[in-house]
Amino acid sequence: LAVVVVVGAQSVTTMAIATFPRRPAGRRLGALWSGVVLPLVVLPLAGAFVVVQNHHQLTKAHPSAGAAVAHRSQSQGGGTPLGGGRSRPSRRRRRPRVLESTSNPLDAIGAFLEERAAPPAEDALPAGPLSVVITGGANGVGYAYADEFLKRGHKVAICDVRAPDEAVAALRAKHATSGATPAVFGAVCDVGDAASVRAFGAAAQQELGGRIDLWVNNAAINGGRRPFLEVPDETIEAVVRVNLFGVLICTKVAMELMLRQDARGGAPPGKIFNTVGSGVRGGGTPGYVTYGAAKRGLPQMTDSLVAELAGKTQGYAWPPADLRTGGGVALHTLSPGMVFTDLLLKDSTPELRKFPFSVLAATPEQVAADLVPKMLAVDGTGQFVEYLTTEKTLSKFFNRFVRQQKSDIIDDDGNVIRKDEFDYNDDGVRMLY
Repeated sequence: LAVVVVVGAQSVTTMAIATFPRRPAGRRLGALWSGVVLPLVVLPLAGAFVVVQNHHQLTKAHPSAGAAVAHRSQSQGGGTPLGGGRSRPSRRRRRPRVLESTSNPLDAIGAFLEERAAPPAEDALPAGPLSVVITGGANGVGYAYADEFLKRGHKVAICDVRAPDEAVAALRAKHATSGATPAVFGAVCDVGDAASVRAFGAAAQQELGGRIDLWVNNAAINGGRRPFLEVPDETIEAVVRVNLFGVLICTKVAMELMLRQDARGGAPPGKIFNTVGSGVRGGGTPGYVTYGAAKRGLPQMTDSLVAELAGKTQGYAWPPADLRTGGGVALHTLSPGMVFTDLLLKDSTPELRKFPFSVLAATPEQVAADLVPKMLAVDGTGQFVEYLTTEKTLSKFFNRFVRQQKSDIIDDDGNVIRKDEFDYNDDGVRMLY
């Protein structure tokens, strides 16, 4: 509760000051918060909350540690070793650990939030190698997904509307060990064309050794940010064809391949992940009407297929006779949040880049490092796998507005920070290879 109060109040105050910089009410609100409420009320409360909760966790897990912790607290002037929050076995979080003692309550709260937001531990992930298909895998977060899967020894097939040869070469060069060539395959595929998807699916399954364990529907376009009446008809058609029809046909092909492939003596079902974006939780997406409408339909599609796979289509038997000896399939929704790619930065304004991009957006590598373990670990079917979880969002707001940590990607004026060691395109998107 204390953490929520800190982040929420600081966020509201900061946005009020940014919105009404010349109004006395905004200045008074900022002065009251920064000079009185934050240092004298909220931070002590939040620090006490973390100390008490983690002391409870320590004594609950190790009853004999209670006296030792109390003794150490007294001898160090009240400093208490801090630990992570309660583990959630169903989500395969990292196991709670004892954090180092710190005299700065902000560091303690930040560490607590980061621990809660951490992805599953590596030892909780299934052993490989697994076979993974990623659409739109030549750039952005799709490329970063491939990088993370290869890092863990899995086999990967990527596709893109343009030849992904350079992406495949970069991945092979990065993950080559002792002269061995990493198992990565690339092909041209237009996900909005059924014949192209079927050809790619068959080729990928063959290249991956006859089996597909994960299929990530990542390919998408947004058509640019502009009012709906200024969007050309052909752009509306293209966005719907790629973002909605493309996911539908890719999912159908992936389901057919997974349901007919050998179950390998009780192997777990194949997993399909349908990527959502702005508009998925409701609310408007001004400037991206077509994109938001297409993405909004994907959770409904996934939920409907989960119900069909559970045999809930009245009048039809499940599974069909020709699939009763094959493998299984599970479908999930994947939400990478705001990622610093062309999809996010193209046609964006300095105001958007200052907030919310500089606070909530992440690099492709950061998103992939978080989501790939979650994709590997997720159980069941119909799960919502996301980067911007409540814990992650609280951590980002806390670091920016309470700890005053600035973005290393967007400056105070809303411009992309271009670093000398990287190359960037015209929209300020960093090149990954």
